[in-house]
Amino acid sequence: THSCGELRIGHVGQTVTVSGWVQMSRDMNHFAFVDLRDRYGITQVVFPKDGGGPGEVPARPRHRTGVRGQGHRQGGGAGGEEQGSPDRGGGDRRGLPGGLESQRHSAVQEEDVTDANEDTRMRYRYLDIRRNPIKEALLLRNKVTRLVREYLGDRDFCEIETPVLIKSTPEGARDFVVPSRMNPGQFYALPQQSPQTFKQLLMVGGIDRYFQIVKCFRDEELRADRQPEFTQIDCEMSFVCQDDILKLFEGMIRHVFKSLCGHEFPAFQRMEYSEAMDRFGIDKPDLRYDMELVELTEVSKGKNFKMFDDAEYVVAMCCKGAGAWSTKKVKELEKKATGQEVGASALVWLKINPDGSYDCSAKKFFTDEDYVKWVQKAHAKPGGCGPGDLLLIIAGPKLKTQESMGKFRHIMGTELGLRSEGFRALWVVNFPMLEWDEDEERFCAKHHPFTSPWTEDIEKMVSLDHKDQKLLEVRANAYDMVINGVEVGGGSVRIHDRPLQEKVFEVLGFTKEEALAQFGFLMGAFEYGAPPHAGLAFGLDRLCTIIGGKTTIRDFIAFPKNNMGRDTMINTPAAITPAQLAELSINTTVDEEGKPKAAGYPS
Repeated sequence: THSCGELRIGHVGQTVTVSGWVQMSRDMNHFAFVDLRDRYGITQVVFPKDGGGPGEVPARPRHRTGVRGQGHRQGGGAGGEEQGSPDRGGGDRRGLPGGLESQRHSAVQEEDVTDANEDTRMRYRYLDIRRNPIKEALLLRNKVTRLVREYLGDRDFCEIETPVLIKSTPEGARDFVVPSRMNPGQFYALPQQSPQTFKQLLMVGGIDRYFQIVKCFRDEELRADRQPEFTQIDCEMSFVCQDDILKLFEGMIRHVFKSLCGHEFPAFQRMEYSEAMDRFGIDKPDLRYDMELVELTEVSKGKNFKMFDDAEYVVAMCCKGAGAWSTKKVKELEKKATGQEVGASALVWLKINPDGSYDCSAKKFFTDEDYVKWVQKAHAKPGGCGPGDLLLIIAGPKLKTQESMGKFRHIMGTELGLRSEGFRALWVVNFPMLEWDEDEERFCAKHHPFTSPWTEDIEKMVSLDHKDQKLLEVRANAYDMVINGVEVGGGSVRIHDRPLQEKVFEVLGFTKEEALAQFGFLMGAFEYGAPPHAGLAFGLDRLCTIIGGKTTIRDFIAFPKNNMGRDTMINTPAAITPAQLAELSINTTVDEEGKPKAAGYPS
């Protein structure tokens, strides 16, 4: 009749039935107390031990029992006042059972704080979900999706599903592929990002406001903020420009944060991609702290220090207070800077001691006069630079060095405790349309091949040879939303006429025949009057992670995969039978011996 988080003083005297798991039971001579728990909270149930209450009282406080009890709601403390308890959501609620039905004993203890390793938690995920941190994360995700649907529904957006079995394309991440039994030797692909071409076709079809909370799949290396299957809030609109999109979806995010966190964002800053790279070295800067990049190229050369003399670009950042670190601790940063995550070729550091003296890892080549110039340049940036601070310096090709320092900035911001509180959001706009692939010696789309260049740059796009490096100057009408240094959403104004789309395919190295084979259906649709349209997609998992204050998206996914893309609970991926392979007209050369067996089942 009631949940375990529902009973209050107003229910005194009523006969109620509650169901749940025994969180804890305590024997107190003449009474036994049972904390009965469900998703909504805890009800404390009192059993007299003089034979007044039928049913066996579960007396194993370190185990969980599924039970159903019936009784009369009794008052709490003196005068019938409610007695609160900090570890029982909604207060201490007591009832005198008239009956107790025990369903099942489970020799497992679930606590909010656990020392279980990740593999064990994933193998017994259904038990992990009982823990409040995971339960609350999943409930938060539910609240986010409800708020999104409410906001977009109020603005006449239509929620429309698009196909999951689609066509593999050469651009972007690696596809998951699905063999077709009815078409031997042919394969579907699962969508690796928002259903781009389908939502554009919906615009051609007159559905001017579309959204979908959609599953996407990418066969790529995994990490804390990546899963092989993830969820996006995908949106598209007709007859709009960039400003329309930014205003509407900024409003959506502000609505979600205000409803769930009580946080009211000011108007989002709009920052050019070029400014983000020059100031922060990354296209998703965390604006909660300073540590802007300091270019030292002109004041660091000519000292016979090969690392700087041969470099196109020398850049530093100032870490406030880190000058007090031991030399040993500072030297450990060299491993982080040259590791896989940052990728710098080497790191030079300059400690500015509290007394104003200097200590530098390259002191054989530089003098105090040089250090003063470096510090003056750094001091001109927000936050300044002075005694007790640490300058970290790397050098190399400009773009690569900026990107390395941008990643290092995030690492050092975390190390210094600057990324743990608050929310800062911005739009990064006007990315480069293209980037050069050194291995394939051709241009690739920075976002995807359906992004429109800015009107002012279209002439350059259509007139230059498809390998002319001046194409790097062409700007895309694209935008990313960044919160706390995480890209939570991104999109663009789309190409909506065939000649421009054909030119983009040509620049990307497609022959006319290849472009028609891959995307002829879209270019054909453009012949029937495609409206100007634009859109974006938000990463639902990442958005929930930021709102929930966690570091991994796995907490917000009911049944996530591990770092090898495996679900250890159901033991998948797994081999299929020879008969199934024969039906699909495929075979495998992999020996299945030694592969992990199913796990997670009590003996």
